[in-house]
Amino acid sequence: MEPNRKVTALIMAGKRSGALDPLAERAGVAQKCVVPVNGVAMIERVVRQVSACEAVGAIRIVAHEPEEIAQQPTIATLIEEGRLAFAGGQFNIVDSVFSGAEGADFPLLITTADNCLVTPEGYSEFIGKCLEAESAGAAGLARREDVQAADPEGQKKFYEFKDGGYSNCNMYWLGSKEALGAAEIMREGGQFVKFPRRIIKAFGLMNLIRFRLGTGSKEKLFEQISKRFGYKLTPIVLSDGHYAIDVDNERTHAVTEKILKRREGDAASA
Repeated sequence: MEPNRKVTALIMAGKRSGALDPLAERAGVAQKCVVPVNGVAMIERVVRQVSACEAVGAIRIVAHEPEEIAQQPTIATLIEEGRLAFAGGQFNIVDSVFSGAEGADFPLLITTADNCLVTPEGYSEFIGKCLEAESAGAAGLARREDVQAADPEGQKKFYEFKDGGYSNCNMYWLGSKEALGAAEIMREGGQFVKFPRRIIKAFGLMNLIRFRLGTGSKEKLFEQISKRFGYKLTPIVLSDGHYAIDVDNERTHAVTEKILKRREGDAASA
């Protein structure tokens, strides 16, 4: 990557097909990404943090219903400045990534609209480590002890490896257009802890056994995935366990809001 070249950020803000998300229904909005947390819509929070990261240039929000999102103040400003644009959300996460990547400058930082606790420093750390590792593709992870130190209720399940438990931080890296094929790993939506059969399909039976027994290393797993796809894929361990806490449900919404109130003060009392 050229020294002054910026990373393009894709923020995944699509809707799952079917029923209205319970958090959105409770908040009286049309989609989960605009549910407020401590008074600010989740997608607005993520865009503020991503746009404040010095390594990020253009920003794309991948969404099915951009109109509601575009009304958020920071997003509206960035659209007017020409720095932010929308790409159409597709039927699944992989095709949505392809949609967001079309015509974009690489490398790509991919994150999600419910990643409310990641700071500009967190994105900078991830990008810097991906560049240092010369990764074609990468995923951000946080150690179990760091996640539990951030909040004991923040995550309940972890990937078990030989050197301990790790949680996904919903931060991904694609270093070049050629590495887009690695996104196929997420074809069925990821969530390998909840759906172990997806490990068999993506990584093979032996890796499922190692994963379940906790006898394999994360480095070995990524090395074997790299061989399958023909690209160097890297696990990136981040320093702050907060980055692994996103808003999935009522419990994690409450945890995230509690943490943000500690950081910012209570918006309701302001």
